[in-house]
Amino acid sequence: MKALKAIQILSKIGKIISTVIFILCIVGFCGCLLGIIGLAAGFAILKFGGITLHNIIEVKANMSMGTLYTILSVSILYCAGEAVLCKFSEHYFRRELNDGTPFNLDGAKELMRLGILAICIPIGTQILAAIVHAVMTIVMQDVAELDFNMVGSVTIGIGMIVTSLICRHGAELNAATAQASETL
Repeated sequence: MKALKAIQILSKIGKIISTVIFILCIVGFCGCLLGIIGLAAGFAILKFGGITLHNIIEVKANMSMGTLYTILSVSILYCAGEAVLCKFSEHYFRRELNDGTPFNLDGAKELMRLGILAICIPIGTQILAAIVHAVMTIVMQDVAELDFNMVGSVTIGIGMIVTSLICRHGAELNAATAQASETL
């Protein structure tokens, strides 16, 4: 029973982390949206000792406004995708904690869905981000290349799928053991 207790503790931690990251994604989404609105409204009116915020971004950070708009737009997509994935994760961990074990068929099915989503949502987000980048490159001037790398999410998703199969096998063994005990 020590292993089950450890699983429950890890599930509590997973639920908390999912909730925190969800909140951070919402904050990031809103911050990026406000950044785009602020840039469009004209941050050039903000002056600090004769230097505008626009100058600080372009000269000191060596970043064009087109690149900044693109980064903020792509970041909105990534924040939204991760927020959705975190909500599904939180839901899975809550279910596992309520069930008291990961070894049941419904929990294994939900973990399988979470694994598939952990693969599909980041890939979909990456495709949308590449489209946004391509459009922004056409519309704006001097947009820098961006790195879209989601290998880690695919690996985690595959791990979740494999784990869900192990949990389903454990649930099937538990059911077979319970059925054998009833027949005796």
